[in-house]
Amino acid sequence: MPKIKAEKKSRQHQEVKNQGIMFNTGIGQHILKNPLVVNGIIEKAALRPTDVVLEVGPGTGNMTVKLLEKAKKVVACELDCRLVAELQKRVQCTPMQTKLQILVGDVLKTDLPFFDVCVANLPYQISSPFVFKLLLHRPFFRCAVLMFQREFAMRLVAKPGDKLYCRLSINTQLLARVDHLMKVGKNNFRPPPKVESSVVRIEPKNPPPPVNFQEWDGLVRIAFVRKNKTLNAAFKSTAVEQLLEKNYRIHCSVHNVDVPADFSISKKIESVLQEADFSEMRARSMDIDDFMVLLHAFNSAGIHFS
Repeated sequence: MPKIKAEKKSRQHQEVKNQGIMFNTGIGQHILKNPLVVNGIIEKAALRPTDVVLEVGPGTGNMTVKLLEKAKKVVACELDCRLVAELQKRVQCTPMQTKLQILVGDVLKTDLPFFDVCVANLPYQISSPFVFKLLLHRPFFRCAVLMFQREFAMRLVAKPGDKLYCRLSINTQLLARVDHLMKVGKNNFRPPPKVESSVVRIEPKNPPPPVNFQEWDGLVRIAFVRKNKTLNAAFKSTAVEQLLEKNYRIHCSVHNVDVPADFSISKKIESVLQEADFSEMRARSMDIDDFMVLLHAFNSAGIHFS
C-alpha cells in the first residue's frame, strides 16, 4: 500500500496559524520577524529615555515592545484592528501598558502628534506621501529610521548624475539629510514581500532652507518630467507655458505692472534661462544650489510656479 505523504507545513505557516492572523499583503502587511534587524533599527535610532517615539505599522508588536523598553512613550499608528488587538494583548498587565498609545487609522489621514523619533516598517505603497508628510511636520523631530523598498531607498539617497536621481531625491535632500543604513533581504519578513528592502535614516534640516516649497516643487516638477532633456526643451511644453503665463499675468496685475500687447511667455522664459546660463543644462545633473539659482532668476523676472 503506497504511503500517504503528510502535508508539508513550514514552521512559518504554523506560527501564523497559531497566532490566528492571516496577513493582508494587499495593504502592505509584511511583518519584520528577524530580531537582529529589529535591534539594528532601534540601535540606529539612538533613542533616549526621554523620547516619544512614533511607530507606523507596528504589526504584531515585535519592534514596539523593544521600543517601549528604551523610550518614555510610544505612539503606534495601525490601520488593521486585528493587529491593534494583538498589540494590546501583548502589553496587557505589563508595566509597558501605560507607555503605549495606539492611533487606529490611516497614517496619511491622521494628524501626527508631537514626537522625537519616528520608526516605521511602512506599507511600501505609501512611502512617498509619508516621507513628505513627515518632512513638513511641525514641530521638528530629531530623526526617522524607516524601512523602504530598496529602489525607493536608493532614489532617496541618489546624487546628481545617478541613474535613479529624480524629483523625489532632490526634494527630500532639500529638506533633510538622508543616509542609507542597511539592506534587508525579503526573507526577514513574514510573509516575504516580492522586493528587497532597505533602511534609511532621515534627519530634517532645522532651520529649513529659506525657500517656498510649493514654488520650488513647481519648478522641479517641470524640470524632471523629462530629466534628460535640456531645460530649454523642458519649458517648451504648451501646458507649462500656459501655466506660467497665467501666473505671470496674475503677478503683474497684483503689482500694477502693464503687460505689453505683443508679450510672449516663451521668449520671456528663454531669456531667463539664457541670462542665468541654464538653457543647455539638464535636470539629471543639477544639484540643489543650481535649482535655487534658477528659481531666484525666474521669481526675479516675475515668473512663479505656484
